Amino acid sequence: MLPLPAFADNYIWMLHDGREALVVDPGDAAPVLQALQNLRLQLQAILVTHHHGDHVGGLAQLHAATRAPVYGPAREAIPGPFTGLSQGQALDLLGCSWQVLDVPGHTAGHIAYYAVPDDAAPLLFCGDTLFSGGCGRLFEGTPAQMLASLDQLAALPDDTRVCCAHEYTLSNLRFAHAVEPGNAALLHYQAECEALRAQGLPTLPARMAQERAINPFLRTREKAVAASAQAHDPQVDPHNAVAVLAALRAWKNDFR
Repeated sequence: MLPLPAFADNYIWMLHDGREALVVDPGDAAPVLQALQNLRLQLQAILVTHHHGDHVGGLAQLHAATRAPVYGPAREAIPGPFTGLSQGQALDLLGCSWQVLDVPGHTAGHIAYYAVPDDAAPLLFCGDTLFSGGCGRLFEGTPAQMLASLDQLAALPDDTRVCCAHEYTLSNLRFAHAVEPGNAALLHYQAECEALRAQGLPTLPARMAQERAINPFLRTREKAVAASAQAHDPQVDPHNAVAVLAALRAWKNDFR
């Protein structure tokens, strides 16, 4: 599995078996085509999580070059021909059954892909819904939708590899520390991630157990997180997880 860097901080995830490959959210075709050539792979499928340009911008060129089928969210407009997918559907690709999850919030029809490969930890391609230490901005969905989406993802097994679409980890962890400064697991993880980035290495994939321990957007029902949200915005009901998430997201939007 390869995170192919694109633009300033995107990752286009490529999974392959030595012969065939799938890619997720190819905002740019060039790094995908280069990787296919270098590794002598045939592209079996293109998976899309949502409609934003930095996730779909390379579809036309990539489809024209490879003729690989495109799969994406049924409730969003994806450029070019594609097969629409929604919760409960599955795709059989690279020897895995990929379960489709509806995870609205960042966009109205955002989906994620989850599979359990043979003899390997589960894989989650979650686009811009869940980031390590954070979550996506609420451009089209509501806080209630995002909370339900994050709850669904957080219920996945501890060892699930969380393949986010952006390298936002360090900035997310700085915010998480502001929310929950006494979280020892967070401080340890932050040091690990800073060391990786200092070496030019990705912080991803993350692990779901780690995210549940450090990500404030998965911890809205923790007393310390709720209290911090209320301290930032006194109008927040600390017993209402939706209100806590909404306050955290608004805080994060302006956090520097």
